[in-house]
Amino acid sequence: MTSAPRLTGRVVLPGDPGYDDAREVQNARFSRSPRAIVFCQDAQDVVNAIRWATARGAEIRARSGRHSYEGFSVVDDGLVIDVSDLRSVRVDRERGIAVIGAGADLIAVYDALWQVGVTLPAGSCPTVGIAGLTLGGGFGLLSRALGLTCDSLLAVEMVTAGGEVVRADAEDNAELLWACQGGGGGNFGIVTSFTFKTHPISDVSIFKISWPWADLERVFEAWQAFAPHADERLTCILKLPAAASGEVSCVGQLLGRGEELRRLIQPLFSSARGAEPSSASIETVPYLDAVGRFGGLGGDPERWTVHPRQQQASYKNTSAYAYERFGAEAIATLAAGLSRAPNPRCLVQLNGYGGAVGRVAPDATAFPHRSALWSLQYQAYWTAAAEEAECVAWVERLRRAMLPYVRGAYINYIDAEVEGWLTAYYGANAARLAAIKARWDPREVFRFARSIPPAPPEAAEVPPGRAAQGGAPDERAAP
Repeated sequence: MTSAPRLTGRVVLPGDPGYDDAREVQNARFSRSPRAIVFCQDAQDVVNAIRWATARGAEIRARSGRHSYEGFSVVDDGLVIDVSDLRSVRVDRERGIAVIGAGADLIAVYDALWQVGVTLPAGSCPTVGIAGLTLGGGFGLLSRALGLTCDSLLAVEMVTAGGEVVRADAEDNAELLWACQGGGGGNFGIVTSFTFKTHPISDVSIFKISWPWADLERVFEAWQAFAPHADERLTCILKLPAAASGEVSCVGQLLGRGEELRRLIQPLFSSARGAEPSSASIETVPYLDAVGRFGGLGGDPERWTVHPRQQQASYKNTSAYAYERFGAEAIATLAAGLSRAPNPRCLVQLNGYGGAVGRVAPDATAFPHRSALWSLQYQAYWTAAAEEAECVAWVERLRRAMLPYVRGAYINYIDAEVEGWLTAYYGANAARLAAIKARWDPREVFRFARSIPPAPPEAAEVPPGRAAQGGAPDERAAP
């Protein structure tokens, strides 16, 4: 008789020391109480956890960096399968690849790769996990030069819904690799390691320009004419805080020297007619120093203090994409919303796309928003519980007010309020993703409020010309 599956790894149960810390996620809005949390030490621990949960009918949540904006990586009375202890970073310099554990956070990845003179195009927040970032696409300050994080993804090791360990790359299970390049975390299985193509890196040049908030509309006009069409080595971000903050700013990074950056950003000054910057700075620094500055750690790696995960914060974030330049009405709508923000910590951040991001076809990976000019992230942060309702409502009002001028949304800025979310996040790739879900997880072992539903049996075929390579899991092996 086969013994019942058992949990292995570092298992934390209700009542155990450290349980409250183990169930915590980065967004303090959410507090849930799992039946168990298992911190996996290897792929076999993940296998055992999936089989344990399915044998008991317990809901599963996959977790790496705890940064799910809606707290979807934890669940009441279910099992959290946490891979944050899988943090190894192994670099093969001759082959130009890195094999990275699914629990590594970005600052650990950047630091390890910097030691051998390479990097990945990834995000800015130091404690975001490499897993969630990559699986949803992954934008950062190298994206216009080197692409999204998922564009450098060569292979994954994944544990399937049936508790089997598989590899997905260009030769084996290629459709699963495609889904992992922007199809979102927690949908198809639990990734235990990623194999990436690495990119040489040394010094970069960074800048910050600030203007009085009253010049927002002129600055916006200048930025939107410049950022999506600038030299591809340059990525620019526009930060539009609440009016009470007193200023707006643009930051960016160039794969090049400071003298060249100074010349390249001149259109931001000349196009913002009548808007005089209140401050401007340009520096050439080692890349790892730039990572620290954009991540809020400072520019000296010797002084960095990075905790295993970022301190909790209370916030509501959501997103959209601009596919066309904004007219005066759209800009005025943004400005009006920011002028009515409930506190100075509310903002809208715009990330300039184009460059290497836009050179990839929308269906070449699961990430569909390749031709967008920029993304918008509507953000509100607060400290007192009494502020929550007003801040959440402000984000939702502004998101809705901007709907006539934007479309779609970014899965890594997941929001439970987005209507038509499957199309918003995945566009025309949604049907193919549903077919892949039906192939790899037909019973929806991996299911949460915004997980991809499997296509019905008659539709669950990979579209013509997209024939699956490699095997699919044997449903009979599922517990």
